[in-house]
Amino acid sequence: MDSSGLEAVFLANRDTLLRFLRSLGAGDAAEDLLHELWMRIQSAPTGPIASPLSYLYRMANNLMLDRHRAVRQAEKRDREWTEATGGPSLDRSEEPSAERVVIAREQAALAETALQSVGDRAARIFRRHRIDGIEQRTVAAEFGVSLSTVEGDLRKAYRAMIDAKRRYDEA
Repeated sequence: MDSSGLEAVFLANRDTLLRFLRSLGAGDAAEDLLHELWMRIQSAPTGPIASPLSYLYRMANNLMLDRHRAVRQAEKRDREWTEATGGPSLDRSEEPSAERVVIAREQAALAETALQSVGDRAARIFRRHRIDGIEQRTVAAEFGVSLSTVEGDLRKAYRAMIDAKRRYDEA
């Protein structure tokens, strides 16, 4: 069987191979692995293959093994890096320094003052969109205003935050 025949077997059994990869624990990476399998089929010179579907299953299994080894190796590398660079240590606190805490509180107070200067609705819209991660359309529906009103309030809030940052940096 040449590569075009193997490609035809792959295409005919794509869903089955995808389920196979997921059953091996590929999860969200199953589609990526299937694509990698496709790329290997297209680039590898092949000769006659007695059982092309079994061959594809073996290739998929080998890809999963490679992926598992790579993940395990990355975890080992990360663990060794953490140990080599000190990582969590008994003689060093993971907490920020007192100076950093004071600076962060000052910046938060300035940001809060800047937000309050644009009005209650604009400040609440800013928080819903930027902090809570809600889409502008959804925010508009929640507040009962148009999308352009949300955009305008966000512009006011952004401008106030930029001005506050500029004032802080100059001080």
